[in-house]
Amino acid sequence: MAATRSGDEQYYEAVPPGSFAERLLIRARDRIYRDFMAMARPTPDSSILDFGVSTVVGAGANLLERLYPHPGQVTAVGLGEGGAFVRAYPLVRYVRVDPGTPLPFADGAFEIAAANAVLEHVGSRQAQRAALTELRRVARRIFVTVPNRFFPVEHHTGVPLLHYADATFRWACHLVGSSKWADPANLILMSPRRLARLGGDMAGCRIGYTGFRLGPFSSNLYLAIGCH
Repeated sequence: MAATRSGDEQYYEAVPPGSFAERLLIRARDRIYRDFMAMARPTPDSSILDFGVSTVVGAGANLLERLYPHPGQVTAVGLGEGGAFVRAYPLVRYVRVDPGTPLPFADGAFEIAAANAVLEHVGSRQAQRAALTELRRVARRIFVTVPNRFFPVEHHTGVPLLHYADATFRWACHLVGSSKWADPANLILMSPRRLARLGGDMAGCRIGYTGFRLGPFSSNLYLAIGCH
């Protein structure tokens, strides 16, 4: 990771404020939010954990905080100090955590746990599985989304088509000056099969498409546990 820029900051370089890319991002995430509401079915009293919120505050970031009408029921977990996040969303409880550590909450502390565009960044398959296991421990229902590898444009770099194979994606990352994303410690491109391998043996797990729905080329994937 660059010394002076967080991963969030580097990601949002590909979607600058007011750009066409940002408008598309907002539309996709608005649709993800609608699917979250339809499947997780929170009530005004539901306690919600938002796992892995962004340090960047903007129109395309932190969809749950931006859209959910009951912010006082939301606890957000992030890696940074969260100063800008707390100022933007003062009714949301913010908790800082260290990467790869257990969540500081009791078993079943929340009705719902959500995570958007986080699981692909936590590291190895073992780290991804551990993150899902922790969410399952602290919440009765889970709704996790990730970018779909087979969407025609790669989300982090803006590179079209070359991300369908690991070798060409690594080459493209170096070509556009985004070699950070070629490191699996920073990004693991997610497919339906890979997501299913992570959560498929968890009771009640469902995998599907969300965001811009284009069949197998949809922009995002969801993993839902205990949702309808």
